Amino acid sequence: MNRKIALLALLVTLWLPHEADAQNAQQAKTLYTQGRYEEALPLLRKLVQQTPANGTYRLWCGVACMQTGQSQEAIRHLEAAVKRRTTSAQYYLAQAYCQAYRCEEAVSTCEEYISELEKRKRSTADAETLLETCKSLQRMMKGVEQVCVVDSFVVDKEHLLEAFRLSPEAGKLYTYDSYFGQNGRKGGTVFETELGNKAYYSEMQPDRTHAILSRNKLMDDWSAGTLLPGEIKEGVNANYPFVLNDGVTIYYAADGPNSIGGYDIFVTRYNTNTGSYLTPDNIGMPFNSPANDYLYVIDEYLHLGWFASDRFQPEGKVCVYLFIPNSSKQVYNYEAMDLDRLIQLARLTSIRATWQDPQAVEEARQRLHALHSDSSTQNTQGQKEFEFVLNDRLTYTRLSDFRTDEGRQHFRQYCQAELDLLRAEEKLATLRQQYADTTADGKRQLAPAILDLEKRIPALRQSADAAARQVRQAELSHP
Repeated sequence: MNRKIALLALLVTLWLPHEADAQNAQQAKTLYTQGRYEEALPLLRKLVQQTPANGTYRLWCGVACMQTGQSQEAIRHLEAAVKRRTTSAQYYLAQAYCQAYRCEEAVSTCEEYISELEKRKRSTADAETLLETCKSLQRMMKGVEQVCVVDSFVVDKEHLLEAFRLSPEAGKLYTYDSYFGQNGRKGGTVFETELGNKAYYSEMQPDRTHAILSRNKLMDDWSAGTLLPGEIKEGVNANYPFVLNDGVTIYYAADGPNSIGGYDIFVTRYNTNTGSYLTPDNIGMPFNSPANDYLYVIDEYLHLGWFASDRFQPEGKVCVYLFIPNSSKQVYNYEAMDLDRLIQLARLTSIRATWQDPQAVEEARQRLHALHSDSSTQNTQGQKEFEFVLNDRLTYTRLSDFRTDEGRQHFRQYCQAELDLLRAEEKLATLRQQYADTTADGKRQLAPAILDLEKRIPALRQSADAAARQVRQAELSHP
């Protein structure tokens, strides 16, 4: 009798772990198929630890790691799944390589997967699309822009716009609902120009995709929204518009075939001769990534830029990056750089690695701090935003002081001209200091740039003076 009890106890002991494993496996599978990767991951890791030779568990664990931003662990599991010839493992491994910016491995893995599909006479459509994305990523790695990222901070997606602290001269950002109210439609973000006479916004269309529209203020009313013409909607969705002070350059995000993953940031310009927009350009890395990247904003008055990204972030969170925009695009030397360092710069895993000029970083922070301080003072005490003298008796201190749209437009041009002049003078001072400290060969290299700035600065000063005169003429001639 005792022997029967002992045997029964042994069978229960052997059976219970298997039953528990089966329950864990079923629960992990359910969470995985529902896309609840964070919840599934601990269970999947346990299953892999218990049965490391199981290719399916390796695949699921790799995909869950990839979907939660853990690309290195994902690669390890997916490489193991590929060795065990698990179905679709190569497809996901190529994606994980992309996420880790291991471009050449991503391309070769994808090509091998396509070759196998062709041998089995199966559809290669999805794999071909992924291959093009891998190749786009590979091309972008050879042109990573050299940009100084001043700061980054993580916010809730629902409070994203609160992180974009723009000067009044840069315009205003709104959510669709706060701008239009409950109109029965859905949209993304709204950008209204500094003068408040034009708005650009994204709105859901009958095909359930987002497109960008604009509308103009006519007297005291707004025109109906009009879809932007030309190639502005080259993606499935176009969203998050922002327009520079020139009125023709627009940045936006799209998730179409020219994106390397989710939303990418694009730029295009309005062609006044054709009445449409030029072919949009993907602005590349480090602004774009295999994650969602969007809401690229340039405050030309502050000489600061912002953009948002889902990279490295959990669900519901977004990282906002603050950077110093370049006057012209400068890229890192792909051939001469260590690949790991270039990947670090492209992914923005360390913003401090982008600081080639710490003084520029400090000055950018001071400009932003000054804006916040001024905004706080204005909100609490009603102090002036600026000071512009019209004549001996009249000085403007707020944009609301302007009586004409023409005057406000000229004042914007005046502010931009003053900013251009300030930048040129600062650049000239820097070059002169470098000239004094360098060798004879260095002096020969710096001389042309110094001479060019010395010629340009008087012209820039004349432009600023002319714009100021136009402001005064517009405002003082108004009855």
